Amino acid sequence: MSEVIVPPTERTCELCGREDRWDEDVGTWVIDGEEGSATCIHEWDINGDYNPVQEPGNA
Repeated sequence: MSEVIVPPTERTCELCGREDRWDEDVGTWVIDGEEGSATCIHEWDINGDYNPVQEPGNA
């Protein structure tokens, strides 16, 4: 059995607090709300409990 890579669907900048979510319809990240800065060099917090590698059947 091969592992499945599952990309993140949301992310938060550790520097400015901007929160983005993946929009499958447009195929890109979109900003949720108006918090944070669109011009920040973002340091995304996607590590935490997120694990992109999952066993088949658990995705």
